[in-house]
Amino acid sequence: MKYLLDTNICIFFFRDKYDISNILRTKGLENCCVSEITIAELRYGAENSINPQKHHEIIDCFLKKIALIPITNCLFVFAKEKVRLRKMGIPIHDDFDLLIGATAIHYNLTLITDNIKDFENLKDIQIENWVKR
Repeated sequence: MKYLLDTNICIFFFRDKYDISNILRTKGLENCCVSEITIAELRYGAENSINPQKHHEIIDCFLKKIALIPITNCLFVFAKEKVRLRKMGIPIHDDFDLLIGATAIHYNLTLITDNIKDFENLKDIQIENWVKR
C-alpha cells in the first residue's frame, strides 16, 4: 500500500508531533510520497517563517528521502471532481486540497491527513488519519 502525505502530516513530522515519525518508520518512508502541491504549500510556509533558510533546508532534506508525485496526470480528476462537487452544491474552499485529493485518487494512493473533512466528499478517495490527540 502506498500513502500520499498531506501537508499537515508533513508539518507534524517536521515538528515531531503526534508520533508521525514513528508511524512513518513503521509504514516505511519508501511507501510514502508527497504531491508537488504539498511542496508548494511547505515552501510557502518556509518562506513566510522567521527563518526561511532553515525551513527550506528541512524541506530539501525531506525531499531526498521521499518520492515526489507530479500533478500533471491528475488534472482531469481535479476538473471532473470540481464540477461534480459544484453541481452537487458542495463548496470547494481550497483548490490545493482538491489537487492533493485528485492526486491520491489518480494514483490510487491512501491520503494521510488530519483534515478528513476537506477530502471526504471526493469520489473514490481512500483516507486515513494517523494523528492521535
